[in-house]
Amino acid sequence: MPKSSRTNNIVLHLADRREERVEQLPMRSMEMPRRSRGPSSRPFAQLFKTLDLIHEALIDDIPMTKRDMYYNDVDLYGSQSTVDRLVDDLAATWQISRADLSIRASPKGLICGSGLAIHLRSGGVVELSSGEPALIPASEDIERFEADNTLAWVLIVEKEAVFQTLCSLELGTHDALPGRGLVITGKGYPDVATRQLVRTLAENLPLQVPILALVDGDAFGIDILSVYKYGSMCMQHEKEQLAAERVQWLGLWSSELSALGILKDALIPITKHDARKAHALLRRANCPAHWRKELQHMLFTRRKAEIEIISTARTMDCAADLGQRSKYTREGEPIDSGMPLLRYLVAKISAACVEARRRGS
Repeated sequence: MPKSSRTNNIVLHLADRREERVEQLPMRSMEMPRRSRGPSSRPFAQLFKTLDLIHEALIDDIPMTKRDMYYNDVDLYGSQSTVDRLVDDLAATWQISRADLSIRASPKGLICGSGLAIHLRSGGVVELSSGEPALIPASEDIERFEADNTLAWVLIVEKEAVFQTLCSLELGTHDALPGRGLVITGKGYPDVATRQLVRTLAENLPLQVPILALVDGDAFGIDILSVYKYGSMCMQHEKEQLAAERVQWLGLWSSELSALGILKDALIPITKHDARKAHALLRRANCPAHWRKELQHMLFTRRKAEIEIISTARTMDCAADLGQRSKYTREGEPIDSGMPLLRYLVAKISAACVEARRRGS
């Protein structure tokens, strides 16, 4: 425990997950006493309370959720985000996962579709349905996955509302698609359980099965895509267990909107917050050329697009240009032209499956 230049001060160092790691782990300091508007001992009390709860969970061998920790002393923590930050900072400082601390987050991700069974350590099995979403279990509760050879594609969707629409359409077993598939959502920025599921699928599914992501055509949508593909910037110590570089960006691309018959006036003006996020993404070394092009297009036009904008597409035949399979089901019946989102996804998923089979052969 280093000594401060001030007499009798206590200084502790924790990982600073706000800084991008280059060679050495960035650190931040906690000092007591310090000059502040509030009591300087409060951050230390929060930290040691967190350590005490972690120690209790490890000794008793009973995993605890972050939510449990917060409600153990609401007055001390003040907000759930305080617990979240401290737990992740401690895991990053020790270069271990939260599971190693016997701490788990409450799952929030959802999955629907066909071709996958999730076997639990309790002996139960999560049998998926193309029309009914299931909660993605925590990885600690999963014994194994069982995928059958009918699974042809995986689609990650940023938004729960869009995910629920696709469930109601039973996209996972839709006749217009080249095989059965899975639809997954992390409801925005994904939780660990959702990311671990995507990582597991990426490691074990054949390369002929594309793993695709549908996110908003804006900087924050691309950032969510980056979390799935490269890992969260603030959880780089768990990147090897969570990142899935096989994930491909299916859409929404701002550069394709005019071809879909979506007018610029229908788009949303970007904010200063959007522009700052776009510039931050462009500064990342791992930002692919296609992402850079889309971010630059967004900054040039000063417009962004949400997934829901596809419902306003006027030129429905343009979806067929993305893949001729988009016009008909496997039985040769025409796809309902009243569902622009369905036409868009069928076209792009079909094209991705064709490309994946070509590369895998």
